[in-house]
Amino acid sequence: MSIYEQVLTFIHRPEPESFERLALAVFRHQFDTVGAYRRYCKGRGVERDGVRSVEEVPAVSNVAFKYADLAIDGASLSPDAAVFLTSGTTQGRGRRGRHIVARPEIYRASALAHLRTMLFPDARRMAMLAMHPTADAMPESSLSAMITWCIEEFATRTHLAAASRERVDVAAATAFLAECEARREPVCLLGTTAAFAALFSELRSRGVKLRLAAGSRMMDTGGAKGQAVPMHALEVLALAGEWLSISPATVINEYGMTELCSQLYDATSFNCPGGSDSEERFKIPPPWLRVTARDPVTLRPMPDGEIGLLTFFDLANVGSVSAVMTEDLGFVKGGRVRVLGRAAGEARGCALGIKQFSATEAAEGLR
Repeated sequence: MSIYEQVLTFIHRPEPESFERLALAVFRHQFDTVGAYRRYCKGRGVERDGVRSVEEVPAVSNVAFKYADLAIDGASLSPDAAVFLTSGTTQGRGRRGRHIVARPEIYRASALAHLRTMLFPDARRMAMLAMHPTADAMPESSLSAMITWCIEEFATRTHLAAASRERVDVAAATAFLAECEARREPVCLLGTTAAFAALFSELRSRGVKLRLAAGSRMMDTGGAKGQAVPMHALEVLALAGEWLSISPATVINEYGMTELCSQLYDATSFNCPGGSDSEERFKIPPPWLRVTARDPVTLRPMPDGEIGLLTFFDLANVGSVSAVMTEDLGFVKGGRVRVLGRAAGEARGCALGIKQFSATEAAEGLR
């Protein structure tokens, strides 16, 4: 089997004992085929066959995707590839990071498999409201792609995308939810924190409290863009209960990023034994995503339960770069992840990675 087929097989039938072997094969494939990453590894004194464990694989900063095409050489020219752009820009530049996904079917498989476990563990289809543009309206958004696949896989014929590139149609969203309430039909809401803040504001201004049917749920993807005062995930929990009658156990916060093809979700009593419905929530990665916390100075993995920079090895990133370091602080305990927030200042590991890629871009004209 090709390396892509091996990863797809792992996603469909995970074998945790095989993760390390497959991860090293993915690293070697990326070293061979991703020119920018190979130069980065060599610049850090790492050779293809010198890596003996996943922890030794050089991780790139997620910000490096703004300076280089971190995908297999020629992927951007393939008609089958998808190109997803980050929402942010580099300070002082008009540039957005971009993740070239050579094999979008692997991203789809990863997204749906973990959604099935964390948001639809009861294996039911239901009405669905998307408060974020779908892929036809925003093809450059990885979140739009994921929401579109979610609707295709888990929605009934009753579904609505109540958002365009320019705005969220809270009036249409409210009307849709009211119809579901009247039919006693459970509904799944998908959207960003900012979109839900707009919905709650609309319901409050109308003085309308909806009582959605039991089994209704919400996927909160974070994102406070457009909010004067960003809403915390705990406020989403409280307001979803107050205005929509959605149980805290079925308000699931998602952690993901354009640079990764896999996501993490809150562990609650709804989707995970021992999960918490309170504010003290851990997030669960899928079996094909390994998460470590690393010391911001030495970049060494931290012991279980100790805080560091969250770093990921995502098998589903097989066609780009799997080892990605973020600027987010958190810790890993028993395989579960607590995300604590953005690191203050610029961590050494991220700074080194960004500096190397920006220097390479200047010298070689990389995108």
